[in-house]
Amino acid sequence: GPVRLLPHGSGPKDRKNKDVTTLEWSSDGKLLATGSYDGVARVWSLGGSLVHTLRGHKGPIFSLKWNKKGNYLLSGSYDKTTIVWDVSTHNGFIEQQFNDHQAPALDVDWKDDTTFASCSTDKTVHICRVGMPRPLKTYTGHADEVNAVKWDPSGNLLASCSDDCTAKVWDVNSDRKDPLFDFKSHQQEIYTVKWAPTGPGSKNPNKLPMLATASFDGSVRLWNVQDGSCIQVFSRHRDSVYSVAFSPSGNYLASGSLAGQLYIWNVMEGRHIKSFKGKGDIFEVAWNKEETRVAACFSSNVVCIIDFP
Repeated sequence: GPVRLLPHGSGPKDRKNKDVTTLEWSSDGKLLATGSYDGVARVWSLGGSLVHTLRGHKGPIFSLKWNKKGNYLLSGSYDKTTIVWDVSTHNGFIEQQFNDHQAPALDVDWKDDTTFASCSTDKTVHICRVGMPRPLKTYTGHADEVNAVKWDPSGNLLASCSDDCTAKVWDVNSDRKDPLFDFKSHQQEIYTVKWAPTGPGSKNPNKLPMLATASFDGSVRLWNVQDGSCIQVFSRHRDSVYSVAFSPSGNYLASGSLAGQLYIWNVMEGRHIKSFKGKGDIFEVAWNKEETRVAACFSSNVVCIIDFP
């Protein structure tokens, strides 16, 4: 079909930085949400028309997530707040704004349709619920800013990663304040964590539940979240690893570095099976659902699509 351009600036007088910092499709694939540096979240239809313009943040949006039902959009911002937007009617509005972080909110992730996690430069992780004025839980185990939070497929475990060089897994159903697992093997900051689409609650329930951590030390580590052991260390990268993505089956892992190097790994065997070098830094990698292609986006304004295997 035709390529549609989504203009975020309204005219030549509109000088404010409109760089798109984050985007996500709704679960039914009918709406695309974009968050930008001007603090505005926008929702677009498949046809490219602007459905919602959501103004409420006073600083850049860093993270934007749909809930599964598709009635709420969640945003985390430099202004220290997270906002749950109701986008179920033709007028999108703020359902609730959460002001509990003391510094920029760097990432957000839904547990279910009304419960979410957020993390911040203030070193904390919060679990919040729509309708509740205060966080249900606050985790304070990290010693530096927390870069990302991700729920596992079952929604029972929350992973977080930080500039303190650790990744932690929190059991949200228990009352313990310390993490279930504390992964300390990385030598530099951990920018991203990803759960494998395996184990309870996933499409591959009989496969081992696993977590991948990617670090500025150039390594990607794979963890067994049943016993906390390290399954694999993928250490081919010479530069900071900024992005990782599991294939839909959970059998393969793609990783991209700030030097434009993409690797694809066989997860259980721990060996690298494909390489690609592009121009510029890789900021994000993603698989198609058929597991036949990997996309990588580069700082050189290029997106490369690589056939697999």
